Amino acid sequence: MTEQHDQRTARGALLAQIQGHWEDIARPRLEGLTDEEYFYDPTPASAGPAWSVHPRSEVRSGTQAGSGDLVIDFEFPEPTPPPLTTIAWRLGHVIVGVLAMRSHGHFDGPEADYMTWEYAGSADEALAQLDTEYERWISGLRSWDEKDFAAPCGPSEGPYADHPRTAIVAHINRELIHHLAEIALLRDLYAHRG
Repeated sequence: MTEQHDQRTARGALLAQIQGHWEDIARPRLEGLTDEEYFYDPTPASAGPAWSVHPRSEVRSGTQAGSGDLVIDFEFPEPTPPPLTTIAWRLGHVIVGVLAMRSHGHFDGPEADYMTWEYAGSADEALAQLDTEYERWISGLRSWDEKDFAAPCGPSEGPYADHPRTAIVAHINRELIHHLAEIALLRDLYAHRG
């Protein structure tokens, strides 16, 4: 059940927004995710493979990040149009770039970055990583009071170091809502594939 927050404060509104979305919409939509869905690539062969999490030997992009047997695709600058990304890719991005790196920067979570992450080779493993990193992030947010939310982000946010933490929390909320909705759509496409 969603913890109740005073939504008249920035802290309360932001916590209520993401906890409500996570508990009532996003996380339930991930239940039963299969490995076939996790790696599902709906792009036509003529478009080339979607960016995903895959064995290091399959070169699909200019940059392949990861420390284990599996890597995730990237390119800088991103191609136009950007390639479609699989649920595996989107979960990798949310787990590492949206949650784990931010938890490290703000809550002394373990070091995390795209290049050294051990990407999940199954849906169950990815969901376990997602649950761990979401819990680390939300627990950190709950530890901040209203003054902490108004404090500057600090050096982990680079050029946004002087922005209030409410700005980065709102950004992370937006990223989670956005990418988890994309994953829900990819699950719908998989369920209705021809």
